[in-house]
Amino acid sequence: MSEVRHDEREVPVLTEVVEEAGSEKPGGAALEALAKDIERAVLARLAPEIERIVREAVAASLAQALGEPTRD
Repeated sequence: MSEVRHDEREVPVLTEVVEEAGSEKPGGAALEALAKDIERAVLARLAPEIERIVREAVAASLAQALGEPTRD
């Protein structure tokens, strides 16, 4: 039986695979936290505007359904 040297292996051992997988996303947790912060900030800024637009659209639809003149 021939002896296989460390550098001749074709299949990596588990610890090598884990190290490679971990190195794929440097700063992954920090980037995820930043993405969540940006999402919260954007939603906080847009929520009032979206609410106003929805209110106006509903009011316009109701006015049209009731045959009332629209306001400009």
